[in-house]
Amino acid sequence: MKLISINTWGGRMMEPFKQFLKHHHDTDIFCFQEVYHDAHGKDTLWVDGSNFNLLEDLKKTLPNYDFYYRAHLGDWWGLAIFIKKNIPVIEEGEYFVHKYKGHDPAIEIHGHTAKNIQFLRTEYADKLLTVLNFHGLWNGKGKSDTEDRINQSKKIIEFIKGITGDFIFCGDFNLMPDTESLQMIVRELGCRDLIKEAGITSTRTVYYKKPDKFADYMFVSNGIEIKDFRVLSDEVSDHKPLLLSFDILI
Repeated sequence: MKLISINTWGGRMMEPFKQFLKHHHDTDIFCFQEVYHDAHGKDTLWVDGSNFNLLEDLKKTLPNYDFYYRAHLGDWWGLAIFIKKNIPVIEEGEYFVHKYKGHDPAIEIHGHTAKNIQFLRTEYADKLLTVLNFHGLWNGKGKSDTEDRINQSKKIIEFIKGITGDFIFCGDFNLMPDTESLQMIVRELGCRDLIKEAGITSTRTVYYKKPDKFADYMFVSNGIEIKDFRVLSDEVSDHKPLLLSFDILI
């Protein structure tokens, strides 16, 4: 099975992004972050070329997939998972790990602060597999530890510990590799950090001009057999896509 995770950058590079998706038509599951849905007149922060109908364009570009959308800002900005129609979905949902659903961020300078995990459970090789899609807290002050980020990680750990079967946890975490917020996830869940194992030094493209080049991660439980893991070089966002090919150990 093949999975790709990418922060879409709000669809700012839509045409090359569409071509990227078509090229990877053999992918079984896409996990997208920063997905707009009918956001015209609702977004006052990110207006520089964003695609406010990104979800609709993704649906048109990926017609052979079922899709699931979970917003964390209003009903118009959040997470999406696209999964091939022939793959059974047992359950799909969300769990908020910072603030709460419907949190009104109007008074906050970095308004999109409510954060959720989107999860999808399927069955693969007669075993349960949970895919978790995430876009972590951003506070406008870098990617170091804060009390909110530590508490966010505690809620993540609590939720994932309740999962039956194997899991893949991916997305844009907005954290540096050496933070306790990140390391406690690996330590408490006993999972593998594929970015660290692969020796990746950047998950950002040339469109990202700031110095901290980490943001995106992929963690897997020990029952996941890694056939291939790569950070792709495609310049279709300010984030690089993460690609995982895998099986589940018997």
